Amino acid sequence: MNQTEYIPIAALNQYAYCPHRCWRMFCAGEFVDNQYTIEGTTLHDRVHTTGDGQRGETWQIRAIWLKSEQYKLIGKSDLIEAESGQIYPVEYKRGRKGEWDNDELQVCAQALCLEEMTEQNIPTGYIYYAHSHQRQLVEINAELRQSAIATIQSVTNILETGIMPKPVYSKCCTGCSLYSQCLPKATEKLERYQEAN
Repeated sequence: MNQTEYIPIAALNQYAYCPHRCWRMFCAGEFVDNQYTIEGTTLHDRVHTTGDGQRGETWQIRAIWLKSEQYKLIGKSDLIEAESGQIYPVEYKRGRKGEWDNDELQVCAQALCLEEMTEQNIPTGYIYYAHSHQRQLVEINAELRQSAIATIQSVTNILETGIMPKPVYSKCCTGCSLYSQCLPKATEKLERYQEAN
């Protein structure tokens, strides 16, 4: 594969969830819908109505493109808000807070783009979970930034080399729409069988 121009912000979320899933989606171009992806698409179809306006003291703009030359990131935001001069991203998710930090990485990547685009420090962002109708604060601290930058490097490596990460079974597999493509338990069994013979 040739050098990657820009990394989709969503690829960081997918990589943190499962590197093998990220490879299937962004290298092999595979995607299969399930209940969760359809619900997520429906939510984002409603959220991605382009426009801006005031909500009380908060200015909101929906569905704008974010880009970073420094990190070679690109992606569409769900919602950007500004309150008392402070800008922050709000990412919409269909379910409730999970056990993984992939959603936080996506918000951090949006913040990195916003910082470059506005020349303003972005210390916080939010994840809005549609299931609970609650926002979760995301602190864009040094640890999260380092994790996001490391994930950017890992995704860049996958996109540039095309090398497929091994499928590994985890709790993430139970909700994955691509489970039937990688079959991690079957792959593990096959590898054990091959090693034994």
